[in-house]
Amino acid sequence: MRAILATPALVDTELPEPVPGPHDLLVRIEAVAVNPIDTKLRAAVGPGAAPKQLGWDGAGVVSAVGERVRRFRVGDPVMFAGDAGRAGCSAEAVLVDERLVGRKPTRLSWAEAASVPLTGLTAWESLFERLGLDPDDGGGGSAKGASLLILGGAGGVGSIAIQLARRAGVVVIASASRPESTAWVQELGAHHVVDHHRPLAPQLAALGFEAVDRIANFSDTDAYWEVMAELIAPLGSIVAIVGNRHPLDLNLLKAKSVTFAWEFMFSRSQFQTADMGRQGEILDHLAALFEAGELRPTLGRTLSPINATNLELAHAQLASGSTIGKIALSGWG
Repeated sequence: MRAILATPALVDTELPEPVPGPHDLLVRIEAVAVNPIDTKLRAAVGPGAAPKQLGWDGAGVVSAVGERVRRFRVGDPVMFAGDAGRAGCSAEAVLVDERLVGRKPTRLSWAEAASVPLTGLTAWESLFERLGLDPDDGGGGSAKGASLLILGGAGGVGSIAIQLARRAGVVVIASASRPESTAWVQELGAHHVVDHHRPLAPQLAALGFEAVDRIANFSDTDAYWEVMAELIAPLGSIVAIVGNRHPLDLNLLKAKSVTFAWEFMFSRSQFQTADMGRQGEILDHLAALFEAGELRPTLGRTLSPINATNLELAHAQLASGSTIGKIALSGWG
């Protein structure tokens, strides 16, 4: 089968087709999306290191199943982010534990579907498992009138989080800095937009917010740590997805009794948690929302076919820091 390996250069190659384990699906890949984890793990492949098959956002068709698989059959269209400890989906066929897989939304293209899992799971877990929002509140319950500041609103995670937060009934304030990214987050449903290249406190005050109830930092934890401590309301909650480069002063949150949580989408698969199957359930729920038209795709750019040259272009775009939405590769040519 055709595959792309990081050596650390990206190279097209041929590999044997993998054989499913008891809980595995063998999925024929139709599209793959890129995420920061791809470039981070690629950077870790130094000279002389074993090549790495990247890609933890894919959509395709089940072509074989393990003996204990119950949720899917051969021929089912699916989407998944999978397990960062296993080979990624930059190949014609890949193995993934069925518990981490969801069905492909019927209304979405392969590229659109491949752009859902990693960011969709990260956004869902951030909002509903870390910040305690209710995905089906609709603003009629505890979230009524609550405010949420999303740092990095135009990125892949922010793009889906804005939509999910709107459904949960909170007032969404998204950060963006360019006209095109501002327009994007407004189209996705942000109530207000602030420019993260300028001081945030005066902008929020001008909008009527002396503090915000919750903050979802999908950008840079270090850069905004002191700002978040200033802006968060007493008894508020903060979630972050980007690891810190320097020690964080948690004492800044103590007086307000603020809750801080990390979100790492691969925790469940890395540690084989008892509720690992929850990710498959979340993906199925997201699929239903896309099919009902309650969520819109966050795909910003598609490259074709899937090969090392186009994957290099996607990585370069991602590294530029100016990506709006998700980038996907589709078809093998």
